[in-house]
Amino acid sequence: MPKKNSPETLALAMDYAAAMEACAAYVQVSKPTIREPDAVYRVVRPIIDAATGGDRQESFMILLLNTKNRLIVPPVEATRGLLDTSPVHPREVFREAVRQSAASAILAHNHPSGDPTPSKEDIDITRRLVEAGKILGIRVIDHVICGRPSDTSPGYVSLREKNLVSFD
Repeated sequence: MPKKNSPETLALAMDYAAAMEACAAYVQVSKPTIREPDAVYRVVRPIIDAATGGDRQESFMILLLNTKNRLIVPPVEATRGLLDTSPVHPREVFREAVRQSAASAILAHNHPSGDPTPSKEDIDITRRLVEAGKILGIRVIDHVICGRPSDTSPGYVSLREKNLVSFD
C-alpha cells in the first residue's frame, strides 16, 4: 500500500478524479440507459481501476437509476475494502440512492483476483441488499461482479443472469 503523500498515491488520486470527471460528463450528456451487465461493466470497470490502482482492493459501487433505467449520477463508491473483502452495509450502500431519489439500483464490485466468480458472501449480501432496497422502495436490479476478461469469461458475472439471487 503506498504511503499517503507519495507520488504513487497522488497519481492514483488524479487517475480516480479524472475517471470520475469523465464519467460525470458522460452521464450528464448522454444519460445512458443501463439494462445489461456488459453496460454496467463498461461504466464501472474504469472507475474501479482508477479508484483501486488496478484491483489492489475491493470497491463496492452502486449505480443509481431513474424509472427509465437511466443513470442519475456517476456510479457511487459505497465502500472500499481490502485485497479480498469489503465491508458492505445497507446504510452505506443506499445512502446516496435515497438522497438522489433513485427508482432502482444496480450493485457492482470487483474481485482483485480477476476471477469474477461469486462467493457465498457475495450472494448473501446481495440478498440482504435486495431486501433492504424493498423496504426503502428502491428496486435492486442486479449485482455485477467485475473481474478481468479471459478466454472463457467476459470479465464479469451477473447474479441476475446466473439466477443466484431473486431480484423480484
